[in-house]
Amino acid sequence: MAVVKSFAHASKADAVHVGIDIDVDSSLWARMKANRQFSVYSALVILIILVAIFAPWLAPQDPLVGDMKLALQTPSAEHLLGTDKMGRDTLSRIICGTQTSLFMTICLVVMVALVGTLVGTLAGYFGGKVEMVLMRFTDMMLSFPGIVLAIAIAGIMGGSVINTILALCVVSWAKYARLVRSLVLKIRNQDFITAAQLCGTSTKMIIWQHILPNTLPMVVITAAMDIGTMMMEIAGLSFLGFGAQPPTPEWGLMLNEGRQYIQTAPWLMVYPGMAIFIVVAVFNLWGDSLRDILDPRQT
Repeated sequence: MAVVKSFAHASKADAVHVGIDIDVDSSLWARMKANRQFSVYSALVILIILVAIFAPWLAPQDPLVGDMKLALQTPSAEHLLGTDKMGRDTLSRIICGTQTSLFMTICLVVMVALVGTLVGTLAGYFGGKVEMVLMRFTDMMLSFPGIVLAIAIAGIMGGSVINTILALCVVSWAKYARLVRSLVLKIRNQDFITAAQLCGTSTKMIIWQHILPNTLPMVVITAAMDIGTMMMEIAGLSFLGFGAQPPTPEWGLMLNEGRQYIQTAPWLMVYPGMAIFIVVAVFNLWGDSLRDILDPRQT
């Protein structure tokens, strides 16, 4: 009993050595209050999410319905950002494109983080042949140029929203697996893990209650900073014709549709491009400020 208590007392000190802040609630809120940039960027992120959620009600017109008589109209009071080749309101399509692009990005980031965390946790905790097989497969995935492999997979599966997410998930999870494995290797030999094993805690519960919570902050930071990158990759696949298909309002697809009118109707590329730039910049800045708060190396 005394041994178990000593292990329990040692666990806090060991958790600090692996970069984990034990007093999560107090330190987290203190850092949030002290970091004004995080508050500003969080407000902008919430605003983008609200626009995505309420896009069908915020769009002044139906983004899927056009009138060929109004095709390629310049920005005006009736159509603030002009119309496309089908006479559809560009502003409405950009607003609704927020919903499509953000939904695809969030789904992709969550899937990549889950797959990578699972593989990295199993490899780091069990070691041996399990680690060898999983890490060699991870190395193989990392050796391929990601976007080229994603294009090949999406081309084989066919262009669609779901296939785009799956194609990018296949080529993007390996980074998370490497990251989580390195964290688990630092944690698994700590005294609080040994204490849990001596208490008869099952492997499943050790992973769920001790390993995963200690790797979660770094995974969240990496996922937050990957949102902008994933959004760019999704837009890139859609631009090449492997992502969302017409008439879906999606920013990369809108760039593809507007590129042939770059000289006669430049707004078809300028405004969707601005939307991508603004949203990606906001999420990158938000992810950077989130790292300042959750970075386990900070005390």
